[in-house]
Amino acid sequence: MKRILLIATGGTIACKRSDAGLKPLISSDELLSYVPGTKEFCHTDAIQLFNIDSTNIQPKHWVAMAAAVEKHYDDYDGFVICHGTDTMAYSAAALSYLIQNSPKPIVITGAQKPIDMEITDAKTNLSDSLRFAACEKAHGVNIVFDGKVIAGTRGKKERTKSYNAFSSINFPYIAAIQEEHILFYLDDKELLSRPVSFYRTLNPMVGLLKLIPSMDASILDYMAEHYDAVIIESFGVGGLPDYQTRSYYSVVEKWISLGKTILMSTQVTNEGSNMSVYEVGRTIKHEFGLLESYDMTLEAAVTKLMWILGQTQDRDCIRKLFYQTINRDILWNNF
Repeated sequence: MKRILLIATGGTIACKRSDAGLKPLISSDELLSYVPGTKEFCHTDAIQLFNIDSTNIQPKHWVAMAAAVEKHYDDYDGFVICHGTDTMAYSAAALSYLIQNSPKPIVITGAQKPIDMEITDAKTNLSDSLRFAACEKAHGVNIVFDGKVIAGTRGKKERTKSYNAFSSINFPYIAAIQEEHILFYLDDKELLSRPVSFYRTLNPMVGLLKLIPSMDASILDYMAEHYDAVIIESFGVGGLPDYQTRSYYSVVEKWISLGKTILMSTQVTNEGSNMSVYEVGRTIKHEFGLLESYDMTLEAAVTKLMWILGQTQDRDCIRKLFYQTINRDILWNNF
């Protein structure tokens, strides 16, 4: 029987009502008590890493989650991390970079309603996650939610209340889970060729600027004083406005001269960016060698930059690492 470690971090799944609203109060052992049927297919131990609302999750918490997996890696066959849904996609992506090439599954799950409610998705999500973590074919970092298995770098929360809160963006689902059955769409564990690698450093100094029409480029001057990298979420397939003042051109030139990183992304969820299509993107991208997220999710782009900048500040190394595919995060190959 597979041995699984449940790592509890809080979130809605562990919430109880308080005078101030829902608050994570249910312990890791209590969570397990709501899914007694899982004892039929796995033995599960539980630890409480922290018990917080996922709105409060920061990079230091991602490092702590990865460290907990690393500490117990040799003692268990798989891991399930219970987490709040609001920042789950960021955590899943971050763990995909902090724990690479794992032949053992690291599953992240949560719920839209607390596990102690009579009507809730929590029991199914937790049971499915333990089942997937105990599956011989499972590997790497994945989200399990509403019967779907999503690569850790491809998940995005697209609904605030419904049980089918998460979607896989620009990539197929890994598997589907229905009761005791797991149907794999991507069964590729045998392709793992490198040993598991753990990383312990992230650089949180990554900012995000979401463009709106008429936004003044000077906000990037402010950000240059506080961040080592910025992700600019542009419109459509990507580009920067000139407004006949070339202000964005000038501020990008300043960022590059300071040795800082600019990554261009898109506000559109599906199908990705391609700055080479229009003049507003092509010229500035090629003149300054800007990075582009292509088909990556925002969550993956943010956390990948944090991981890369935690390893190196060399511009060539940053570019090489960013375009290296990790846990299915980027497929575009026309760099």
